[in-house]
Amino acid sequence: MAYTDEELETMLVNTESDLVERKESLNGDTATSIRETICAFANDLPGHQTDGVIFVGARDDGTLTNLTITDQVLVQLGGMKDDGNIVPPPTMSVSKRRLKGADTAVVTVTPSDSPPVRYRGRIWIRTGPRRTLASAQDERILSERRRHGDRPFDARPVRSSTVADLGLAYFQETYLPAAFNRDVLDANDRTIEQRLMATKMVTADEPPIPTGLGILALCNHGTDFLPGAYVQFLRLNGDSLSAPIVDAQAISGRLEDVVRRIDEKFNAHNFIAVDIVSSSIEKRQSLYPLAALQQVARNAILHRSYEGTHSPVRISWFSDRVEIISPGGPFGSISAVNFGTPGMTDYRNPNLAEAMRVLGFIQRFGAGIPTARTALEENGNPPLEFRIEPTFVTVVLRPRR
Repeated sequence: MAYTDEELETMLVNTESDLVERKESLNGDTATSIRETICAFANDLPGHQTDGVIFVGARDDGTLTNLTITDQVLVQLGGMKDDGNIVPPPTMSVSKRRLKGADTAVVTVTPSDSPPVRYRGRIWIRTGPRRTLASAQDERILSERRRHGDRPFDARPVRSSTVADLGLAYFQETYLPAAFNRDVLDANDRTIEQRLMATKMVTADEPPIPTGLGILALCNHGTDFLPGAYVQFLRLNGDSLSAPIVDAQAISGRLEDVVRRIDEKFNAHNFIAVDIVSSSIEKRQSLYPLAALQQVARNAILHRSYEGTHSPVRISWFSDRVEIISPGGPFGSISAVNFGTPGMTDYRNPNLAEAMRVLGFIQRFGAGIPTARTALEENGNPPLEFRIEPTFVTVVLRPRR
């Protein structure tokens, strides 16, 4: 919700509210405590279903410090949403407001519809006007709350599957150590079912049911339950689908295996050109920068729709271009008009985004397209091309000039 200036001024001086946090500046470890507070407001353990507010430039008693609110301050605060430390990415806004005769930065955080939300692997909550770490009981309450919200696809149960369909050894030996610090795991005496629930791989039902995320991240035969959950790779010796096929493969399996096998295909077909003429130093450049291919393909897997379609992500490598088609059109606040605009992000599958960050395939949320654009420019390739339709998105990469 959007608070009026009058509402914000009332909240500013209410020192007992568990919906308000005040910070005098961004000095020292304040940025860390702000991220913890964003996490706590997103979890909304008290169940207010009301946005929490962080005032930057305010003392504990509600008086303002006359902090200079620069664009740099606003960018730093806004970047906390997508820097990969808070997962799944929270819904929040940052603005400069004039309250009680002075400027302050206002961070507004909306309760998550897919709790628990974590900051660096830990679940923060509000207890009165203080923030604290969640107990096992608090975590259970947040997990159960996912039953009642309008959950995204990746948090919904896949009722044709059971926990036995998930790769539990992979989950214990690979995913968990990547998701949590060792001290967090050592201090955690939860059962494997509770750990699956905490990472949103299963629902809080009895017995638990794998979620869409659980099938995508942990199941080796996910297409048995989600028929379109694979990538069709096609390499053609020509500029049309009727050209001779050089390589074709349907790539399926666990999320990590799919992404790594796609990378192998990119490396196998991305020829390197050697330049020994333009300078005294030998230069090696690929037709396409690997980072651009990777980012566009991973975006296609992350942002695609897994509902109402059996279509895979399609990667078609022609002699004059690479086309990557993702089923499902723009989602949420993203439209054909603002698609690819820096800073504009929304998530059809926010928990899948969290898993891709855990596995190292995403370093910063919302950075995929900007990273691809930069890599193409530095390699001498033409800019990305987008074809945005209601039911699919096509991204075209052209080879280096």
